[in-house]
Amino acid sequence: MSFDAKPRGLYFDDFEIGLEIITPARTITSTDIVSFACLTGDFNEVDTNFEYCKITPFGEPIAHGPLIYGIMGGLQYASGVNDGTLIGLLGIDQWRMLSQVKHGDTIRVVQKVVEKKETSKLDRGVISFLRQCVNQNGTVVQEMKATLMYKRRQKA
Repeated sequence: MSFDAKPRGLYFDDFEIGLEIITPARTITSTDIVSFACLTGDFNEVDTNFEYCKITPFGEPIAHGPLIYGIMGGLQYASGVNDGTLIGLLGIDQWRMLSQVKHGDTIRVVQKVVEKKETSKLDRGVISFLRQCVNQNGTVVQEMKATLMYKRRQKA
C-alpha cells in the first residue's frame, strides 16, 4: 500500500511580497512554563519563582522567551503553510522580546512576506517573513525576521 499525500503547504511560487498569514491562537499555561524549565534546566527565578516575581515589574512568573519562540514554530506548523513544502529554516534575525507573556495569555503569529529570492536550484526558493507574536490585546510580544527555504512547484 502506498500513500502519497498532496502537500497542503504553500510553495515558493505561492508567496508574494506583502502576503500576510495569521496562525491559529494558543493559550500559554503554567504547565507550559514549568515543562519548559524542566526540559531545558532553565529555572531562572523570573520564570519559575512566584515569591521572587512579587518584587519584579511582572508580579508573577513570565514565560521564557525561547518557549514562546518554540510555540510560535508550532503555531506556524498548525497554520499548514509549511506542510509538505518547507525544506528548512535558514535563519532568525533581529529576534526581540518586546513584552512579557504570562500564564493565561493567548498568542498567535502574524507574519508578512518581506523578501522572496530565487536560488540557483530550480526546485527551491527562499522566503523571508517579518514574524510577530501577538497576544490577546494586540500587543506584539516578540518579533523577528525568519528566513526559510521552500519547494517550488514542478513545471510540467
